[in-house]
Amino acid sequence: MLYYIFYPLRDLWFGFNVFKYLTFRAAMAALTAFLISVIFGPMVINLLKKLKFGQYIRKEHVESLYVLHEDKKGTPTMGGLLIILAITVSTLLWADVLNQYILLTLASFLFLGLVGYRDDYAKIKKKTNEGITARAKLLAQITLGAAIALYIMRFTPIPTELALPFMKNFAVNLGIFYVVFVVIVVTSASNAVNLTDGLDGLAIGCTIIAALSYAILSYVAGNFKLADYLNVFCLEGAGELTIFCSAMVGSGLGFLWFNCPKADVFMGDTGSLALGGALGVVAVFIKKELLLFLVGGIFVIEALSVLLQIAWFKTTGKRLFKMAPIHHHFQLLKWEEPKVTIRFWIVAIILALLSLATLKLQ
Repeated sequence: MLYYIFYPLRDLWFGFNVFKYLTFRAAMAALTAFLISVIFGPMVINLLKKLKFGQYIRKEHVESLYVLHEDKKGTPTMGGLLIILAITVSTLLWADVLNQYILLTLASFLFLGLVGYRDDYAKIKKKTNEGITARAKLLAQITLGAAIALYIMRFTPIPTELALPFMKNFAVNLGIFYVVFVVIVVTSASNAVNLTDGLDGLAIGCTIIAALSYAILSYVAGNFKLADYLNVFCLEGAGELTIFCSAMVGSGLGFLWFNCPKADVFMGDTGSLALGGALGVVAVFIKKELLLFLVGGIFVIEALSVLLQIAWFKTTGKRLFKMAPIHHHFQLLKWEEPKVTIRFWIVAIILALLSLATLKLQ
């Protein structure tokens, strides 16, 4: 929005010329989102407390974990509303609001935020860990993924081929199965972040790292010279996604201010479903879908731990991990919660650096 207001005034004062630079607007988007989060954070937390939107801690079947998390009971949840506010306002201020990729990413983000809100609200009303049905949640994610895929196929120059990392000039034409592929990417990303959100600061910290990586990848994808040099897919207008991802970084840092151990607020499904889904949508637009599984490696490990736990238990009648997702396994191994969180952050940073290194290995 500010781009359209100030950039046309560059003839009046040369300083307004800075609004054409993505790097400037991305930095300002991150700063704006951070300030919104930090300034409005206490107000949102107090409002959630007044509404009694507190976290329910399940005791049945998980008594050993309940002992570790009992003090979290009643902590305000649904803090994802703060993240949504910060990212939305910051993106609208600093991005090209007529850019189709920005509009679609922001719409997807808000849609999944609404799904998460419905889920969180249902949990609060029932005073259980069971919100809307898993089928309803999955249906919403599948619908979104299919809509994004069909829009890409009909209205954008984005190819439906699947490019493989490390393999130059090699791609698999997915044809109509491209819709299924996009659905899998968006749905798995959304749910994986949701599964990771179990310890103070864990999910938001890993999201910041992934969002920063995709801010860089989006910038490269939108820059013809860089994309050509690095032999990656170039998409006109994709650079604006750098601003959305930067807003995610800024809002994440602001939210972490209140979510670091011992957390004053939890993001809930309102934040986790939206953040994960948005990362998936960005990855689809810039043709870095498979790289998301490396950039978001922690999310993948968390999701796989749940699937392996279920499969192992059904096959052997025993548990593979003490508890899934795997961050709870380490807790039950007597790792302190902050140690689990920070070590997972370290792994996430290493995976992100490896992911960015692939740009030169195409």
